[in-house]
Amino acid sequence: MRKAWFFLVLATGVWAGQWTGAAMAADEAVPGKACIDGSAPGFRPLGEDDFTHVNLDADTFTWKGGEASCKGKPIGVIRSKKPITNFELVAQWRHLTSGGNSGIFVWTAEEVLKDLPRGKLPQRGFEVQILDHGFAEQWEKQNGKKSDWFTTNGDVFQVGTARFKPFAPVSPDGTRSFPRKDLSKGVGQWNHYYVRAINGEIRLWVNGEEVSGGNGCEPRTGYLCLESDGAPVEFMGLRIRELP
Repeated sequence: MRKAWFFLVLATGVWAGQWTGAAMAADEAVPGKACIDGSAPGFRPLGEDDFTHVNLDADTFTWKGGEASCKGKPIGVIRSKKPITNFELVAQWRHLTSGGNSGIFVWTAEEVLKDLPRGKLPQRGFEVQILDHGFAEQWEKQNGKKSDWFTTNGDVFQVGTARFKPFAPVSPDGTRSFPRKDLSKGVGQWNHYYVRAINGEIRLWVNGEEVSGGNGCEPRTGYLCLESDGAPVEFMGLRIRELP
């Protein structure tokens, strides 16, 4: 089994600590590891030409090469120029201020993007959350208790009228898949997400390990969006492989 898994890693591309694309040793290639860096056949880069503005200023997102910098203001999204159904996505991101909030929207419905008001987020789709640990620290300080309705390690959740069955552990209100492990790095540090969205199922790997997701998604096709949500955030290494 170990030998078979090792050759699978070599065939599909590799993520290892610094995203070098070098193959992991057989002892490191264990089930649950996302050995995907977006270099395998079928992956292509995502850049400025792949997105269009929805309800943001022209300079909210700025691009340099394959890197995107988001000012965080106003709140809103940019979207892919076309809807996408089945895909794999690789993305690296980092927050620049403590408590920063952002996300990647998956299968966002066209009707909620049309004429979306400034300062609003789409209300039909799914969010793969990108949230700095400082957000939880600030919430706890303000409320005098720890939060039980979100985490800062890769929640996947339904937005607005979208519906799905989140993988355990699940938030108390049943709308979020909480991560099984706490793997996100803090402010100023790069994180690696691998998202697989196929046939109504979303799975998220954070820094190399699968942590959260859900199935039975409705809708299960739509636009891919990057979120501006009040704080500066950077993306790089965005790569996608569309699937049948």
